[in-house]
Amino acid sequence: MTLTATALDQLVEETADRLAAGRPGRVAVGAVLGDETALHGAAPDTLFEVGSVSKTFTALALARLVVRASLTWETPLAELLPAGARVPERGGRVITLGHLALHTSGLPALPTGLLPRGPAGRRDPYAGCTADALLAELAGTRPRSTPGARFRYSSFGTGLLGLALARHTGQSYDQLIQREICAPLGLRDTRVELTAEQAARLAPGHSRAGRPRPGWRLADLAGAGGLHSSPADLLKLLLAELGDVSGELAKAVAFTQETSRRVYRAHTIHPGWYGTHLPPSVGRHAMLFHNGRTGGYHTLLALAPGRQAAVVVLSANARSVDRRGMELLGRLVGG
Repeated sequence: MTLTATALDQLVEETADRLAAGRPGRVAVGAVLGDETALHGAAPDTLFEVGSVSKTFTALALARLVVRASLTWETPLAELLPAGARVPERGGRVITLGHLALHTSGLPALPTGLLPRGPAGRRDPYAGCTADALLAELAGTRPRSTPGARFRYSSFGTGLLGLALARHTGQSYDQLIQREICAPLGLRDTRVELTAEQAARLAPGHSRAGRPRPGWRLADLAGAGGLHSSPADLLKLLLAELGDVSGELAKAVAFTQETSRRVYRAHTIHPGWYGTHLPPSVGRHAMLFHNGRTGGYHTLLALAPGRQAAVVVLSANARSVDRRGMELLGRLVGG
């Protein structure tokens, strides 16, 4: 680490200002570099929809259960679903929890048969994805490839993973995430269902064009994208990912970072993360990231564990924040 605390703060503030310029909706930018943190933009306890960043939480919850030996990576999905639920197979292979976490189940990206058509449906497209509807859709789905054979990003699969883990533990998905991740890390505002007090702190969402957008409800597909969170909570998660955690949860974090599969020449997939490298101009350091978008929000988490650097960007606008967030991480690593 070569940046001073003041320089770190200035970089984060600069990124927040650039993102906020001409973008309706609140923005928050946070960063970790060694022992220093910085946060600018919206208040630390402002809530945002985080979309597919929920997959990071779902995968970490699975990792905790695997580390605890409550489940295994190879546990078949069918074992965690109601009796009589049909889980498709292909090539003589069943879909396992590990396949779902690494997006190698062969399932399609979305449960398209459940998604409403037309503008009204797009405003809240996943509200009909109840457990019964998802299992009926699953029963009629043919995997696009043999489970384990190839990478195919699937929100349908991760949503089923969240549903299965919740059933296994006898809780709702929201309760599962509270117990396995939020309580041990002290995350006060990461959840699916908001209290009235939390709802009052939710930044109103906007489309990429700046039009107000209502929130999304993902029903029992919540494990794929149904969480809300705050800048303060996501900074704590990043600190844990950089090693500021101990015990069983530390082992679960290590499991998600060390378990990987190559999906492209320079990219890997991890449970809850994509893996790649920062550009050669800053040393080609290994990095992990995941982003998330809903109808009115965009989120990015990115970290370079070997350099003890990480960034979080939250925007109450569906326009992408990825480029600015990645630039900030590169500047932190490059010093």
